[in-house]
Amino acid sequence: MDALWMLAASLFFASMAVCIKFASAWFNAAELVFWRGLLGMVVMGLWARSRRTSLATRYPVMHAWRSLVGVLSLGAWFYAIAGLPLATAMTLNYMSSVWIAAFLVGGALVAWNPRAGTAVITRQGPLALTVLAGFAGVVLMLRPTIGSQQVFAGLVGLLSGVLSAFAYLQVMALGRIGEPEVRTVFYFAAGSAVAGAIGMTLAGVSPWDWGHAAWLLPMAVLASLGQWCMTRAYSHGATLLVANLQYSGIVFGALYSLALFGDRIPLAGWGGMALICASGIAATVLRSGAAPDAPAEEH
Repeated sequence: MDALWMLAASLFFASMAVCIKFASAWFNAAELVFWRGLLGMVVMGLWARSRRTSLATRYPVMHAWRSLVGVLSLGAWFYAIAGLPLATAMTLNYMSSVWIAAFLVGGALVAWNPRAGTAVITRQGPLALTVLAGFAGVVLMLRPTIGSQQVFAGLVGLLSGVLSAFAYLQVMALGRIGEPEVRTVFYFAAGSAVAGAIGMTLAGVSPWDWGHAAWLLPMAVLASLGQWCMTRAYSHGATLLVANLQYSGIVFGALYSLALFGDRIPLAGWGGMALICASGIAATVLRSGAAPDAPAEEH
């Protein structure tokens, strides 16, 4: 059942990205984060009330940290969605497994003591290969799909993947201490609303346009549903299958990109996306084999 929750989450997130793509033609990233958070608070507040779940928590610091990292990732992803083809932005955000593998390899190299005779290359070699394959996939995907004016958006998209890895590690930590999914999602929405409001004071506020604003409510509802399904899947202990099914979001995003926005993805772009998916899955499998209790990460 956890696998179905992750598939549903991936579909909801990809559908949310479609709403963001349309809304971003008028609203800036800070506004989108604010409305996603504010409307998400309403949705999850009503949901919590219907389930008679209290929103009071004994772990405010953990929720604050999850919200901070998650909001930074969210803002970076929204910016990337506005400036890149949808399939490209989705794929860059889903590189969290590759980034975690890179951190593990880097940490092992820093801690390596040659005098101890530790065969660091032998132990970390397979993970290092998945990292190299993942970044080779990025090069393949970005070269044919990103123009020179979109390079910065591509870098921001990569940053969103780094931050999302940390955010979802915190999601799993909250699930392990027994926090209900609806409470975790509510506080993330609250953090998004606060951060978005702060960002709007710096980036400005767009004139209201109902044609584009119509995408804000479905964006928030789909985001809340995606967060709830993802949190439920990870809170019950992410198996390899659950962790790897997150990459179905790239498939959904690519289909939306082709069908709704007419994006043309060259063969090299498809190859890069496939390589990133394969390297992410391999990294998850290798990390699980090396440390059975190692947490999985977010999309």
